[in-house]
Formats: sequence, C-alpha cells, structure tokens
Amino acid sequence: MNYEIDPRWLLVEDGFVLREHEVESLFAVGNGATGTRGSLEEGSDFSAPATFVAGVFFHPEPPGAVPELITFPNWAGMKVWVNGSMLSMKEGGVLEHRRILDLKHAILHREWRQSDPNGRITRFRSLRLASLADRRLLLQQVFLTAENYCLSLTIESSIELEPGLEMPADWKHESRVECPNLLPLTLRLPEGKVAAEFCVASQVLPMEKHRVERRVEVQPRRLVESYRIQAAAGAECEFRRFVSVSRVKDNEYAPRAVAHARAAVSAGISPALSAHKSEWQARWQAADVLVDGDEPLQKALRFAAYHLISAGNPEDSYSSIAARALTGHAYKGHVFWDTEIYMLPFFIATHPATARALLEYRYHTLPAAREKACKAGYRGAMYAWESADTGEEVTPAVAITPMGEALPVRNGEMEVHITADIAYGIWQYWKATGDDSFLLNFGAEIILEAARFWAGRGSLEADGLYHIRHVIGPDEYHEDVDDNAFTNLMAGWNLRRAAEIANLLENRWSDRWSDLRDQLHLTASEVSLWPTLADVMATGFNSESLLFEQFSGYFSKEQIDLRKFEPRSASVDVILGHERVQQTNIVKQADVLMAIYLLWEELRPEIRKANFLYYEPRTAHGSSLSPSIHALLAARLGEMELAQRYLQQSEEIDLSNNMGNAAGGVHAGAIGGLWQAAVFGFAGLQLCSETVTLSPNLLPHWRRLSFPLQWRNHDLYISIQHEALKVKAAGTDSIKILLANGPALHASPDRTYVSVRKQDGWADWQEN
Repeated sequence: MNYEIDPRWLLVEDGFVLREHEVESLFAVGNGATGTRGSLEEGSDFSAPATFVAGVFFHPEPPGAVPELITFPNWAGMKVWVNGSMLSMKEGGVLEHRRILDLKHAILHREWRQSDPNGRITRFRSLRLASLADRRLLLQQVFLTAENYCLSLTIESSIELEPGLEMPADWKHESRVECPNLLPLTLRLPEGKVAAEFCVASQVLPMEKHRVERRVEVQPRRLVESYRIQAAAGAECEFRRFVSVSRVKDNEYAPRAVAHARAAVSAGISPALSAHKSEWQARWQAADVLVDGDEPLQKALRFAAYHLISAGNPEDSYSSIAARALTGHAYKGHVFWDTEIYMLPFFIATHPATARALLEYRYHTLPAAREKACKAGYRGAMYAWESADTGEEVTPAVAITPMGEALPVRNGEMEVHITADIAYGIWQYWKATGDDSFLLNFGAEIILEAARFWAGRGSLEADGLYHIRHVIGPDEYHEDVDDNAFTNLMAGWNLRRAAEIANLLENRWSDRWSDLRDQLHLTASEVSLWPTLADVMATGFNSESLLFEQFSGYFSKEQIDLRKFEPRSASVDVILGHERVQQTNIVKQADVLMAIYLLWEELRPEIRKANFLYYEPRTAHGSSLSPSIHALLAARLGEMELAQRYLQQSEEIDLSNNMGNAAGGVHAGAIGGLWQAAVFGFAGLQLCSETVTLSPNLLPHWRRLSFPLQWRNHDLYISIQHEALKVKAAGTDSIKILLANGPALHASPDRTYVSVRKQDGWADWQEN
C-alpha cells in the first residue's frame, strides 16, 4: 500500500468533514466502464455512495419521464464489528484518518486508526481501484489490525439493489456455484431486460493464522456476506474483494462474470495491481502536462487528466462521457455538447482510440437524431441536447430553480447548436488523426445529415440573409432568440464542411460517395445549396465595430455592470431572477467568444480581439464551462492578467468547489476545458491537417510548460520556456511544425530541435 511521496500526484483529505458528498466526487475511481464514488467503506450520515456502469439507464414510467443512470450496488461498502462493537468514527476517538487519491496509479487509499470507548485501538487501511487494464474488474484490499487487544472481528458486506434494478426470480439458483466465495448476480431492469452482470468474490487472508467462519444471508433486494474472524493481539487480517461487472447490451446476456471473477481470484491481487499501474503509466506518458512554477495548477491539471482518463473507454462505442462522468448523480448521467467541445480534444491529442469511440457513439445514436428532426419537421439529423443510451431527447421538461420556482426547459427544442458541435468534433478528429476509415464509415454521414438539418432549420428571408430563429445559444440566460451568432456561425461552418466532404468523397472515394448519395438521396443541387446558404448566413457581424451581435436585439438589452455584484456568492440569474436576467446584456458563459475560439483561423486578429474585449466584462460565468475558454482566449490574445485570473478560476471549480455543486460529480467539461486552456491557450497549440502550430504565451512565474502530443501517428513532446522552445518528434516521417512569428520546422523522427526567442520573433530551429 505504498504511494508516491510527491504531493503533486496526491489528493489528500485529512479528517472527516461535512462536505462528504463533494469529497466522494473528487475521490471517485473509474475506468470508463464503471465508476465508484470515494465513499467511506462503512458509510456515514453524510455519505452518498454510488457505483455507475456506463450506458445503463433506467427509463421510468410514464413514457416521457427522464431516464437516469442507474445506481449499482456499493461493492466497496462494509461494516466492521470489533469484539461486538461496530467500528465507527462516532464511537470513541479518531486517532488518525485520511483518504489519499494517488493520481499517478489511480488508486484510492485510506488510513484510519480508531480508539473505542474502552481504549482498544484498531487500525484500518484500504485501497480500491477500477482496473484500467481489465475494465470489468474492480478491486478492494483492506487490512485490519488490533493493536492492543485480541481480535474478534466480523466483516459484513452486502449487495443492495437501488431503485431501477431488480433481482431475477431464479437468482438463488444462480448463486449456487462451485466456489463458495463467489456471489454472482444478474441485475435486471423492471421490464425484465438484463442490465449487467455482477459477481463478487471475497477472501480473508492469511487463512492459516485465523479462525474464519463465512455466512451468506438472503434478504429481499439484499444479499449479505459476512466473515467472523478470531485473531491474536497485534495480528493483521487482510480482506480482499474482486468484483466483475459489465453492461449487457441489448439484453444479449451471456454469463461470464463467474469465470472472470474466479480467474481474478486465482491470479491474485498483485498481477492485477501491476497491470493496472502499467496501463496508467502508459496513459500518463501520453497525457501528463507539466507546469514548472505553479504547483496548484500542476495538481489541477493532473486531477483533470485523471478524471478524463477514468471516464473514457476506447472499448465501448455505445456509451459516451456524461457531464459529470461516472462520479455523481447530477444531470442523471446525460451527455451534452460538453463531450465533443470540451472533452474530445484531450482524447484526440492523447488517446485517439478513445476519441473515436466517443464519436462512434454519436453514429450509433444517429437514427434517434434523424427521428427527432423528422418529428420537428426537418430533414437530416437533429441531435438531442441531452442524450442517454438511445440518443433520444431526454432533456427534462421542467427545472426547479434554487428559489423553488418551476421553470419550463426549452433546451431540448431550441439549443440546437449541438448538431454542429458534433460535426465540428468529427472534423477536428479527422484532421488531427487522418483516420480515413472513420470518416468514410461514420463521420461523413453525420456531417452530411447535420448539414441537411441546417439547410432546413432556417429560412432565406426578404433581406437576402439566411435566418435561424427561435434558438438558445450557449448563453442560456437568453431563451428563444433569433440568429444567435454562435449557432449561426457553427451552422454555416457545418454547411461548408459538408459540401467540402461531398466533393472530397466524390473525387477520392467515389464508391463510398455513390453509396452515401444513394442511401441519403442526396442531389447535386442540394449539396451545392449548402455553401450558398452559409455565405448569406445572418451572423450579426458589424464591419465597423468588428463585433458579432450575440443575437438579434442583444445590443438593445439593459446594460448591467457586473462589477456592482462583486463579490457574490450566488449566480446572477439567482440574484436577479430568471425573467429579469433575460432582459439584460449579462451573458451566462462564452457564446460569441466560444465561436471566436472554435473558428479562430477563419477570423481576422482584430475581430478576435474586439469581441473578446467587448464580451469578457459582460460574462457572468454562470456555467463551469466558461472560465477555461476565457483563460484560453486571454492567453492567445496576450491579456495575461485576465488569463491568469480565469485560469485560477477554472482550476478551482472542483478542487475548491467554487461553483458550489461538486457534490453532484466532477465537472468533466470544465476539466477538459482546463486542459485546453493550458495546451491550446498558453502553448497556443493548433492541430491542422498538414501542420502543428504553436504560439506560446506563458505566465511570468512559469518556468516551463511541457506536454506530450499525438498527431497523425506521430508522438511529439513539446517543452516551452520563456526564451526557448524544444520539440522532440517520433514517428516514421518528418513532421512540419509552425511557430508563430518564427520559422517552420520539418522535424525528423527521433530528433530534438530548439528555437530561441528573439526580440522580433523566434530564431531558426537548431538540432539539439
């Protein structure tokens, strides 16, 4: 149970605090298939333990009710009785207690020494993990020591079913297996479909030194396994638990959990730990961003990468990453635009296989997107604002505000920009990876169907412009607006890329184009219309001010100075009220500025700057997604004081809970945005089809910013200092790297190059 001493790799919680729900989110362990909150094994009055299996949703009655990710049994929970008294921090005195999340090895440790009212001291040490090497395997190891008394110990663990799951009628029969310490269970949904396999195998070691009695008790919706152990004073008792858990897709049930768990027990815990650590070592080599000179940011970036890696699964293209990943109940496990815009870039740059799986999920849900478009009266694909397992729209119809007010939720109907966001993610993945097979088999069809939707969602009006009315943009403080700039700019981008892809397919992969053209009933006139509509898209751009009006009529809204509300402990929409804030110019989050970032190369520098300076002071950051994009843009534009302020705000969203809602799970989009702020903002990285571009702008107190990068089958390592930039490339071919205000580099494989900053730019690259 050793862990790294370097505090930059550790998240430590000393003692026990009332913010337990928040701590449980931060200390969650996961592997993209399963996630478990970092709850105390014995629980407490403040605990909310939960295990989630990616893609397993409960669809409640009546029809139209919002599905939610099912809470699976708390496999890591246990009660311990010492000489007849329950081991509890409420009884006696806590001599020592801490939880330690080892980010480097993705293992949650716990150290606890407790004195009971009679002065008997018990030491409790544990670890748990969700294996990254074997995504069906969960592990727990507990060491119990009676320091100053003879031990009579009872360990009780249970499998309890939460609402949404049912035990099968024949589950008793299924529990009768040859190996007595295996407890298999098929967990079913109310309609009888198998949801998941679940098998728990427990051991008490060393058996030869203790007298051990095992008992299994069956109760309604609960199965209890207990061990009674007698041990001498000072003896250490080890309890191990191996759990096999996996989703059963489309009720295709083929029992495998028993064999899998039995094999894990037979192999032992050491090989499983070793394989898990090895897999994490490889992922860190491809993902660890180093910031020399900023320890809080260093820990925040590792925390971000840890939870992103823990959330993605390259082996599963039928589920995606939810807004709070697999760490909490917030948003019921639903998938938003957060995945493609905020999380996907991390995987594109560090683990393209996971990025591809996330995008294939959108292909598997394409039928639902087509159905949604059809029901709304449009052709093509209209993706759900909130998506679950099927891709159907699952946005709730009503939301309750912090003031208890019931508000209708219109995002599922009006926040349509997600369709273009998904197309954008596909294009970025293809540009950075050159994965033609994905484009041909999955991506092109989505982009074409998305463009078809946009060609029908708006209308060409008397002013000669194409207007998209009745929408909600990223700024959700303003609903049912016309010509939201972000939505229209992204729709125009989507229309142009679709026409480009159609031309590319026709000229390069004519057979595939012929198949798609026939399948989708595409005509040459329809495709040729797309860039025409993009050219006359109403974007609200003013050539004199260089500003995009966020939506039609935005500039005439009541002007509010946000500084008058500082410091504030509540969001502006709570302070002013839902109706009032809609009448103001207050922006919830990056809206026009998000378009500036995503369409960076399509906009002149003076346009980027003008819009940033205008919208930055008007943005209230009512979403966790906002600070990171402002930090990124400020860094690119050289506004370094603002960049530092927003970067700190972004890194504290979970670690300091500055949004006040980390109890519902970590903010997966926000931590993806933090990574982008560092790599795409301060390093100025851009991934193009032919080149990698760097435009560094470090904070004054940073000594170095370094990170690995995967681009088109090349492994790069980039290290940036204020006065020098170093690039090491590995691969089979040379790679072109562009440095802002400096020369281009054609880097040969397995060589390192350095460029030195001069007063008017960067010097020629020198091989190092």
